[in-house]
Amino acid sequence: MKTIAISGSSRENVGKRDAKELRYDGKVPAVLYGGKEQIHFAVDAPALRDLVYSADVHFAELEVNGSKYKAILQDIQFHPLTEKILHVDFLQLFDDKKITMEIPVKLTGTSPGVKVGGKLVQKLRKLKVNALPKDMPQYVEVSLEPLEVGKSTRVRDLKPEGYLITNVGEDTIVSVIMSRALKQAEQQAAKDGKKK
Repeated sequence: MKTIAISGSSRENVGKRDAKELRYDGKVPAVLYGGKEQIHFAVDAPALRDLVYSADVHFAELEVNGSKYKAILQDIQFHPLTEKILHVDFLQLFDDKKITMEIPVKLTGTSPGVKVGGKLVQKLRKLKVNALPKDMPQYVEVSLEPLEVGKSTRVRDLKPEGYLITNVGEDTIVSVIMSRALKQAEQQAAKDGKKK
């Protein structure tokens, strides 16, 4: 998993007025928790861009006043109108402590069902993965190779190594359904067969 370095400066005052002033200066109030104590700090808004506006999931290496912390983005608040980032929460990571993250699904291969005109439907784009930081995958690969028309891949069909997927086993990730064109072609073929 990729790591993005972000440096911040610690906040002396942790009030609404202070937060407002920080935002006015183009900074985002942030907090790091999960360790022995909460650390309140501020980061430049552009420094968060790669972490927030990305389909990929990353770890963050935070540097606050010379100390470094490994963390993940846990929560983010946006302004309802301007979409500006108002506040971010980071969770501190420890090598021996498992965490749960939402990891993107990556579809691989070609579905035989799609080749004959079936329609691919992806129900889940992210899966909840529980693992130690070192075992956290960048994405969860799901092969389309076994998918004929009418077949699905469910969470329970995956065989993760080194991590656990905590979604419900019965949840469908991706399926191939019969497209309208394929249905019509089959109905036409059946009609033509009767005529003979």
